[in-house]
Amino acid sequence: MKKSIPNIITLANLFFGCLATVSIVQGDVMQAVQWILLAALADFLDGYVARLLQVQSPLGAELDSLADAISFGLVPGAICFHLLGGTSGETSIWKASPGFLLSLFAILRLGKFNLDTRQRDEFIGLPTPASTVFVMGWLLMVHYNSFGIAGILQEPAIIYALIALLSFLMNAELPMFSLKFKNLRWADNKYPFILLGTALPALLLWQEAALSMIIAWYIILSLIRHLIAQKQAQ
Repeated sequence: MKKSIPNIITLANLFFGCLATVSIVQGDVMQAVQWILLAALADFLDGYVARLLQVQSPLGAELDSLADAISFGLVPGAICFHLLGGTSGETSIWKASPGFLLSLFAILRLGKFNLDTRQRDEFIGLPTPASTVFVMGWLLMVHYNSFGIAGILQEPAIIYALIALLSFLMNAELPMFSLKFKNLRWADNKYPFILLGTALPALLLWQEAALSMIIAWYIILSLIRHLIAQKQAQ
């Protein structure tokens, strides 16, 4: 039974991703956000519980990728499809269908991750959960008309550019730091500490509008870290 606990949590991730997809299709933004957050929590917990119980397995790794393909592959594509008017009938399905290009590149990234032995202590390319949080934050800014720019954020050209950018970042050869803390020493976790230390005030100040900003800041910090490492290696 102990071996099955992480897999059950992983399947919960998949379940919440399915419900998020349905909520997006129905236009229930807040319900979709709740399911996405639960999927992200399950995605974090399954690996943590597997390590805690010492029951990591090849099956668990496969299930994790399959669940992520829905929760962090299909779901962000469905959000972009929704933002392009595909769920409301405001535009043709062909104009909205590029939203699912994000799903294709997210699943490509997951496939590459499974084969890339370099991605144990850090990531190569933007992780799919981070991409999903960015898109979710974008959706919330549109929903609440944050800063009065909902109209701009819904422009098809802007959304197409967003899809292209995130698709590129997920598959780029860009080292990005992990938020998994092996210890609490500043020297070993400088960038995660900086990210978390700035994310909390941002959430308090800008609430839903902070989510996309936090992911953008994560990308920038990863770039800074990469450039500093390159200079030190010279």
